[in-house]
Amino acid sequence: MTSLKIFLVEDDSFFGETLKYHLKLNPDFDVHLFKTGKECLDNLFLKPDIICLDFGLPDIKGDVLLKKVHQSNNKIPIIIISGQEDIEVAVNFLKSGARDYIVKNVHTKDILWNSILKIRENLHLINEVEELKEKLEQKFSFENTIIGQSEAIKDVFNKINKSIRSNINVSITGETGTGKEVVASAIHYNSERKNKPFIAVNMAAIPKELVESEFFGHEKGAFTGADTKTIGKFEQANGGTIFLDEIAELDLNLQSKLLRVLQEREVVRLGGTSRIKFDARLIIATHKDLKEEVKKGNFREDLYYRIIGLPIELPPLRERGNDVLLLAKHFIDMFAKENRMKPPVLSKEAKDRLLKYSFPGNIRELKSVMDLACVMCENDEILDYDLTFSSINNTDFFLSEEKTLKEFTHEIIMHYLKKNNNDVLKTARQLDIGKSTIYNLIQATEKSN
Repeated sequence: MTSLKIFLVEDDSFFGETLKYHLKLNPDFDVHLFKTGKECLDNLFLKPDIICLDFGLPDIKGDVLLKKVHQSNNKIPIIIISGQEDIEVAVNFLKSGARDYIVKNVHTKDILWNSILKIRENLHLINEVEELKEKLEQKFSFENTIIGQSEAIKDVFNKINKSIRSNINVSITGETGTGKEVVASAIHYNSERKNKPFIAVNMAAIPKELVESEFFGHEKGAFTGADTKTIGKFEQANGGTIFLDEIAELDLNLQSKLLRVLQEREVVRLGGTSRIKFDARLIIATHKDLKEEVKKGNFREDLYYRIIGLPIELPPLRERGNDVLLLAKHFIDMFAKENRMKPPVLSKEAKDRLLKYSFPGNIRELKSVMDLACVMCENDEILDYDLTFSSINNTDFFLSEEKTLKEFTHEIIMHYLKKNNNDVLKTARQLDIGKSTIYNLIQATEKSN
């Protein structure tokens, strides 16, 4: 759990240290003690989650300090701690926006502890609501998640728009890294189910023996280690969407159980007998050809027809033309925002290199390349040599950039020249070519520059 930053503002050193010691018994509480109102105001940049404020400070009255804090950030919960038991004073503070009013006595530390716990619970709920709003309003809007203007991606947009008008199953196919989960999320958060759960399950990441429990849940004592009842993914997704990624990795035996669940729209937890109804939209994804998997006997034909629904095929990045540059800029802007830096620009040479590279890792690889380029570049400009492409297979990597034979030859010769400190004779011997070929290349390069 994230620590809760608490400001204690108390001029009585003994009382303040006592409260601080008591609160720090909770390892989740990060407590800062200040003796004056000015110290509190000077440290608001630390962004406290809660402020516990003494009413009778020597430099600033409690009501004035409360107003100053709220002028800086009116969302910070403030607890007033006072030696006054005057009800009218307490009511005025609560009307002014204080979250709680606690009278100083032998029970103060325990009352303060409970008040902070209640506020923390409310803060947690508020954060969840804010995260949901962000998902609904920004994260999964088409404009912010599916970047592109190519004809290939426009076809994807068209199918997504069709899918959100109904509850039809959706099957998303495409190479690894093309953004299948992003599309699934966009469908859910733009549909009528957007206020209900979106539950994503990656088949390839779950051990075979745990899949059934993950899907359908289990009762306490259902098997060794089942110490508590667990709700399965289908129950969790009730009213919303369940996204089964890499569905082709599902074991044949479990495929038959999944088919039954989808047909009957109910689950039975492991170790249980009750049939639990659920209503969840199904979206599946795979990088494999499910028709071929059916022909090979790796995937049930009846399950295939049950889940196929509306098929959406995501194009590989190499087939999306200038979308590469739009996505590159998007990732540059994201990286710059996250790292509080000015976004660098792409040089013409860098753009050309991005357009020529085939990106076997697709969008995921492009993001990795752009993140590194933002770190490596200087003077707010990404040059072609700031782009670092990686590949497990060096031959595949070398050939992944679509160039003419003349361009590959030029690159190889220039590489060895640089490696040999422009020693033409040594380079000619290594490559088993004539010196004149290298001299002609150098002259042609100089003329073109």
